Amino acid sequence: MHLILLPIILALSPDAGVAVDLTIGAKPDQTGVTLSTPKTLRATFKGIDLAEGIGLSTKSVGCPQTTVSLTDSDFGDGVYILQAGFAHGVSLAATYAVPVEQFPIKIDVMDVLFATSNAIVETTTHWSIMVWDGTPTNGIQVASFSSDDIILPHLVMPPGTNGVIISVSVDPKDPDQIYIYNDSGMNSFTVAFRIDQHNTPGNPCISSPPSSRNAFPCTDTSGLQFPNENWINAVDGSFCVCGSGWMTFQEFPTICTPSGDWVLRASYTPISCSEEPAACCFSDDSCADVTPSDCAIFGGSSASAGTTCGTYACGSGDGACCIESTGNCVDFDLPTCLVVGGVHMGEGSTCAETTCFPEGACCIPNGNCIGPVSSDDCLAVGGTFQGDATACSSISCPQPTGACCSTTWCLNLTDDDCVAVGGKWSGAETTCKNSEGCASDCQEDIDGDGFVNVNDLLAVVSEWGSTNSDADIDGNGVVDTSDLLAVIGAWGSCD
Repeated sequence: MHLILLPIILALSPDAGVAVDLTIGAKPDQTGVTLSTPKTLRATFKGIDLAEGIGLSTKSVGCPQTTVSLTDSDFGDGVYILQAGFAHGVSLAATYAVPVEQFPIKIDVMDVLFATSNAIVETTTHWSIMVWDGTPTNGIQVASFSSDDIILPHLVMPPGTNGVIISVSVDPKDPDQIYIYNDSGMNSFTVAFRIDQHNTPGNPCISSPPSSRNAFPCTDTSGLQFPNENWINAVDGSFCVCGSGWMTFQEFPTICTPSGDWVLRASYTPISCSEEPAACCFSDDSCADVTPSDCAIFGGSSASAGTTCGTYACGSGDGACCIESTGNCVDFDLPTCLVVGGVHMGEGSTCAETTCFPEGACCIPNGNCIGPVSSDDCLAVGGTFQGDATACSSISCPQPTGACCSTTWCLNLTDDDCVAVGGKWSGAETTCKNSEGCASDCQEDIDGDGFVNVNDLLAVVSEWGSTNSDADIDGNGVVDTSDLLAVIGAWGSCD
């Protein structure tokens, strides 16, 4: 899965408040939050695989994009309501009607607004996005993606009062897209966002997640206009008086229902236009049945009209064939190249434009340069190939960094820079957290600045209850009171 995530924080008014508890069932006391200068957090990912035998797209360039929402908010300056009782495991969703003649459609963008109010710590929210053909209770789920901080990063917001629009989109160059074919027959689709894990969860239905330590979704302030199209998937529990499972706002108990519509929207494009699909070949010789227009957008090469991936073999035409046994290159088709033991470089490639066996300089992790070597040999030793015909005499390899220590500080520097500032270098790939002799070896100095102070105290508070953290000073497996007392007891400079 390909992902691009660019966090940009919104400014919110300093007197913004929160107070809606969906999990306990108390009468909501809703407080407005004023947003200004809204920016966006963008997540771009690959879509789901299509069902076997279904073409990727028949969209032509002229198909219009449609944006749908239930809120009157334009996601710009304005006042919003934080749903502060929203527990982890709970989902918000909205169902959008689509004229039957527009199906099938491709989902392009999905936006939702999250915010914090007077947060006293940096908040991290694990989240998921889901899409249904139809509704969550009677439709067909077609996509689901969750943040894992590897492929899809979590939502991280700084202390204070902040807001962010999570904007999820499918890369238009990706052959896998999110499609709604109206197989449910409901002439609609649903987009849902779920909080998988709060920064500080609380206990659903017993104690609300602390409003000063978590981010929450927002509703608008103009009143609930679409009670049958807004949804909540509530958690289950002995004291959950609002109920559990998927319910519309119309079905949700009145005392638990938010007073506005979710600040959520989606954009889609009809794909039922006139252009016919054909086999589209990509650089790895994979194939998809798409329109020539889509094939060009996705970076592929379209075969002739009427072809399909079932009958057309990508990469089988004439191209450069590299013969390792002789070091030569011959322009052959794929079958001939394989017969002579060559490596086919792809249909349309030529020997005149192909370097079959490049050799050049290789920068290895310790900062030295070796070569000339092949790109495969360079990769085998963990190096970075500098290109064909390059030489070490003209290459300046990047030098490794390591912990540079003094009695009062530690910085990650190269060996030469460390000597220049009078420090002691601990070696390549060491860090201030694990180097002997550095001020940051003082375990209570969690941020490694050479001093045990309020920053380290706040680090313990923000990691409270964590089981795998540098803030676990006494090593008992959890960040707790003993770690807090350890920081207080070591207050001052690390000697």
